[in-house]
Amino acid sequence: MLYELLVSFADSWSPLNVFRYLTFRTAMSASTGLLFTLALGPYVIGRLRDAQIGEQIRAEGPASHASKQGTPTMGGILIVAAIIVSTVLWADVRNVFVWLALAGTVGFSALGFLDDYMGAVHSRRRGLSARSKFLAQFAMALAIGGFLWWLASVDIFTTQLSLPLFKNVSPHLNIWYVPFAALVLVGASNAVNLTDGLDGLATGCVMVSAIAYTALAYVAGHAVIADYLDIIFVPGIAEITVFAGAIVGACLGFLWYNCHPAQVFMGDTGSLALGAAVGLIALLIKQELVLVLVGGVFCLEALSVIIQVASFRTTGKRVFRMAPLHHHFELAGWAESKVIVRFWILSMLFALLSLATLKLR
Repeated sequence: MLYELLVSFADSWSPLNVFRYLTFRTAMSASTGLLFTLALGPYVIGRLRDAQIGEQIRAEGPASHASKQGTPTMGGILIVAAIIVSTVLWADVRNVFVWLALAGTVGFSALGFLDDYMGAVHSRRRGLSARSKFLAQFAMALAIGGFLWWLASVDIFTTQLSLPLFKNVSPHLNIWYVPFAALVLVGASNAVNLTDGLDGLATGCVMVSAIAYTALAYVAGHAVIADYLDIIFVPGIAEITVFAGAIVGACLGFLWYNCHPAQVFMGDTGSLALGAAVGLIALLIKQELVLVLVGGVFCLEALSVIIQVASFRTTGKRVFRMAPLHHHFELAGWAESKVIVRFWILSMLFALLSLATLKLR
């Protein structure tokens, strides 16, 4: 919106031409997200505290987490608001992919908000049932997948699947892209949600993943670079770079208040939304399978829960001291801050490996 206004005056004043550059607008989007969360953080935290919307700590969780009881939650409202404002200001709002990314993020955030609200304010302390959340997530994800399939039918998108390490293999999924997209979105959303268990852990990991996808979105939206790297080029998808930049800035600003010891938690309002946002970027820029690397920490966290549940139900024994994985290391004696920073480092390693796949084809 602001981008279009400034560009409209570029012919009259040449310095405004800088706003035509995607890299500049992405940097501005990230900066706006950062400043927005920093500026409004104290106000939002204060309002959440006044409304007594505090974190409910599970009795079966690590004993060291008892002190977190009552810390304001639902801070994801701040993150999502920053993403929306930054994207609308600096992206081309005529681009259908931008609105799809925002709509999906807001939809999953609304579901998380409902879950947080029911858990923190109403008597149902555990919020929505797991069944209800999954059904709602799949309904939204199938709708998004169906819309992408329709866009492909009118030659605006493609249901091709890019396979890392395989240069000339890009199968068309056609109608099967709908359930595939749903699995990617629901999986990413819940994986980030499971990771959000320590101060700043999920925030930092999402930020690193978004940085990687900012780079991937840029090359996927550049016809010459995409052709050189043998990746699928989708016309108009470059604007998703601005959306990814907004996520980076919003997470960085939120981390100011969410780092250990946290003043506020994002709650499901933020974690479900951020997971869906990362999943949406993966789908839109045709780097769906690379998400396993970009979000490597999220995959490990989700896998640890799957293994733990499967092992306990089949053998009655636990593989980990506690799942998700970050709790295992806490109970192994690692300080919370050490777990967080080491997982951030691991996330950075996964991000670098994901970028390396651009040439390994």
